[in-house]
Amino acid sequence: MRPTPNAFFLPAESGERFCIHYPAAGDGALAGVVYAHPFCEEMNKARRMAALQSRRLAAAGTAVLQIDLFGCGDSSGDFVDARWEIWKQDLRLALGWLKSRASGPVALWGLRLGATLAADVARDRGLGIEQLVLWQPVASGELLLTQFLRLRLAAEMLADGAAQSGVRELRESLRSGSSQEIGGYVLHPQLAADIDALRLSELAPAVGRVHCLEVTATADPKLSPASQRAMEAWRSKGLDVRSTAVQGEPFWSTLEITECEALLSATETSLGRAQ
Repeated sequence: MRPTPNAFFLPAESGERFCIHYPAAGDGALAGVVYAHPFCEEMNKARRMAALQSRRLAAAGTAVLQIDLFGCGDSSGDFVDARWEIWKQDLRLALGWLKSRASGPVALWGLRLGATLAADVARDRGLGIEQLVLWQPVASGELLLTQFLRLRLAAEMLADGAAQSGVRELRESLRSGSSQEIGGYVLHPQLAADIDALRLSELAPAVGRVHCLEVTATADPKLSPASQRAMEAWRSKGLDVRSTAVQGEPFWSTLEITECEALLSATETSLGRAQ
């Protein structure tokens, strides 16, 4: 019989973080994985896939801890008060909690911006992270921020028939210190600046192995050019990088909740071979 996932609040420096722990089947966890969720609404779209993968990893003997970052989901704080450094500390907190309960190596796993956050955290060699699992990592924070700001313009066009501002104006407003409400999320200028400056190729992690997995709708799946460049940059620094692309839908952004069995299987295979 599989252990039942349990939800709890993990005490943190500023309030509490909502977590879901998927205990490993068998006699204790041989390994552990901490999951970093994606940005804003992508988090909600991806919850099912994250849960499915967590259950499968737990059934195979790897404990999983999912954590809602500060200002996100059911954790303490408002999104407007979220900062990149706070999110990094949240992942460190989650790693420490899971390490105390797993007898084997611990890995970080993230989706989209959560993958980029995981890579940034994994640069700290002192954390002892063995593996990094990237699902569709954001290679350019600047591009992600631009796409996010366009949601505001699209909403204005639907409401008023025309956008009241452009991406350039929104960026200038953020740089001047004004928070912006976008899609129900109030984005603080500091978080926007931190995201804008992110370049995955510059965040080479201090881990034993990296697994980069992406989903594409094409019949001949390949990593995106941006991810390929980032992974090649990491390989040039001596990292062991394994890349896999599978066919499927972008479940983190589809209108309906979507699953991608090929990604679940590929992730299990990648981690299984590594261990």
